Amino acid sequence: MILAKRKSIHFKPLIQLGLVFLTGLTLINSASSAEDPIAQGRSARLRPNFEGSWEKDFGRSDKWDVELQRTIDQLNREMERSQGRGDGGSLGISNTRGGAGNLISHARLAELVTRQTTMRIVQTSAEVRIERPGDAALICSTASSDEDSFDSPHGKEYCGWDRQQLVFQISLADGVLIEHRFSVDPSGESLSMLTSVSSRNSLPFNLISFYNAYDAPEDGIHCVQTLSRGRVCSARNPEEANR
Repeated sequence: MILAKRKSIHFKPLIQLGLVFLTGLTLINSASSAEDPIAQGRSARLRPNFEGSWEKDFGRSDKWDVELQRTIDQLNREMERSQGRGDGGSLGISNTRGGAGNLISHARLAELVTRQTTMRIVQTSAEVRIERPGDAALICSTASSDEDSFDSPHGKEYCGWDRQQLVFQISLADGVLIEHRFSVDPSGESLSMLTSVSSRNSLPFNLISFYNAYDAPEDGIHCVQTLSRGRVCSARNPEEANR
């Protein structure tokens, strides 16, 4: 994503999309996936420190296909309960087919934007920079109390603090909203990233990824975190290491 034109704004969550027919599912999501266990465990008023190298914990992280099926099952149960009460119209059941189709697209997009197995975060008093292999870095200026906004023909990107969470909201030109919420536990050994993908008149999808702090290898060593074998490292050739 090409970003330009920085300006300071008063941070307002974009996730409030006014989806009246999604009231039931919103309550479900708020009580389950959207609840970040690391963020809930923090009480300090000081800004958390995200600095360091992080590798994905596959054992604790959501699997997008499992989470998609869980969300669909919950939606079906909520619809059945609403129909039994005779108030199915309030959930807009006639509109949920298209919304469910978009939910699948949102789930695949969430899987795509959370595919990184490692992250490197550099944090100063003026900036937090989240470097992700194979993707653009997430950068947020923290020099002032105002939050940052970036505009481009492709959409808008916002970032800022929400209590102990660092939040990035990426509003694409086609109306899709991607939100990342970063939380770190008080010990500094575990980090969580709550990713939510949504759009107007469709169902939102939430995915939580957990990362553990680790000692990053030297520049001449290349490591990949795998599901079956854990971290696999190999030596780069001199030309690749100098790039």
